[in-house]
Amino acid sequence: MKSWATAAAALALALLSFFQFPGHTYLQQDSQIYVPILEHLRDPSVLRNDILVEQPHVAFTVYDEAARLLRGATGLGFGTVLEFQQIVTRALGIWGLFLMASALRLPCWASVMVGAIVALGARILGPEVLTWEYEPTPRAFAVPLLLCGVGLAANRRYLAAGMAGAAAFLYHPPTAVPFWLVFGVILVFRKKAAGVAPLAAAAAVLVAAAALQAGGLAASAEAQNFFGKLTPSQTHLQQIRTAYVWISLWPGGLILHYLILSAILLAAFVCIRRETPVELRIILLGLPALGLASMALSWLLLERSRWAIVPEIQPMRALLFVALAMQFVTAAAAVLAVQKHRSWEALGWFAAAYLLPVHSVITRAVPLREVALVAALSAVTVLAARFDWRCGTAAALAAFFAIPLLGGVVNYPRLHTPELAQLSQWSRNSTPPDAVFLFPDAGHALFPGIFRSEALRAVYVDWKAGGQVNYLPAFGEQWWFRWQQTMADSFHPEDLAKYSGLGVRYVVLHTRAQLSRAPVFENSVYAVYELR
Repeated sequence: MKSWATAAAALALALLSFFQFPGHTYLQQDSQIYVPILEHLRDPSVLRNDILVEQPHVAFTVYDEAARLLRGATGLGFGTVLEFQQIVTRALGIWGLFLMASALRLPCWASVMVGAIVALGARILGPEVLTWEYEPTPRAFAVPLLLCGVGLAANRRYLAAGMAGAAAFLYHPPTAVPFWLVFGVILVFRKKAAGVAPLAAAAAVLVAAAALQAGGLAASAEAQNFFGKLTPSQTHLQQIRTAYVWISLWPGGLILHYLILSAILLAAFVCIRRETPVELRIILLGLPALGLASMALSWLLLERSRWAIVPEIQPMRALLFVALAMQFVTAAAAVLAVQKHRSWEALGWFAAAYLLPVHSVITRAVPLREVALVAALSAVTVLAARFDWRCGTAAALAAFFAIPLLGGVVNYPRLHTPELAQLSQWSRNSTPPDAVFLFPDAGHALFPGIFRSEALRAVYVDWKAGGQVNYLPAFGEQWWFRWQQTMADSFHPEDLAKYSGLGVRYVVLHTRAQLSRAPVFENSVYAVYELR
């Protein structure tokens, strides 16, 4: 396949995975944290009364600089420029999958088929991440760039692989560390020390960017205590709000789930080991091994030693490499089984590759509907691939539609509503820029965070913003105080005077909980009351 055709295939798959399945979201999860920070860095007068933006944790990343640069150059909003980067990096990651498959000497269309299957994604329960992030966050850009680096390294393009790994490091250093540990072994083995040069340059860029950013190095030093330990109150708060960082609080069966995935990975690797170059062997085994080791490491350093930096780094996110490697290796093993006319073996490997996009945790009961879907996808792919690799690719592409339509897989809720958009637009146009809003009957719902970014108005406290408690201890204490003061109990009309004393100017309630006074704004879902 010519280079332009490969690039077109990678971009087409990126667009398919972005718009169809697994999909994308905006302002529904972590972008609710990053977008307000970006807006405040662009214009410090925006959201200046919101505690979420007081200590931005983007000093050691180029995520904010890249977004602001693209916004300034294009005049487009943050949502557009972030999603543009998400599509581009996802395409680069899929191209990396093509390169990995080609390193196994698979036929061109078979390589595309393998890339398509892995592009279906997987949810990594426990650390609560995704192989292909829906939100345009730093990790969403870093992981595909690492896959690009893996593909380049597998083809012995060491300097280019280092550049891709360095770009990932620029966006999200903790995500890139496992890659550099494994890639470093390859560079030592091949005596290619020059491959480290891009990482050194990236580290220098991050230090310079942090020094130039308002509140950069100094603020970060105050917010972080690298060698410190968590206090009992910090531990308690993190275990309430960010339980996914603590392996002892994970739901049952998750550790076994990752052990089983690793066993499947090893079994499939045995089938492809002769076709796998040394570089790819080191990566396909090294990254998942680091993922598995991260569970024991996190338990030792956080659960036992209470090291304060561990919840910030969140090493167990490396478990996503277990799922990624398993999907890739089983799909590749299936292709080789088809080539050797071992249809039943191919059927089993395709089933393993298709399983995670359909059913996230294999230690939990699999509904019959999902079993039937995985079996059908696997059988169709085997039959199509035996006829022609292009037909096999078409079967893999059909999975992007079959999984949500026939399997009923819904990766995320639809949180953006016309009523919320009306509320945000009214607030942005009709209230003072410094106004503070409170949603006292929202509970753990995510719509207050959408409102903050779309209305550009401060929210006194909301559940999603509390996800920063593992980064900023002072913020955590303030967030918890505000939550206890206003949100811990159900809403009572007599609390309005207390809200006013806390600096809240507008209270937003669901219309079913209206007060006797007239709202200043109302639609079929929300009613806004001014306190002063």
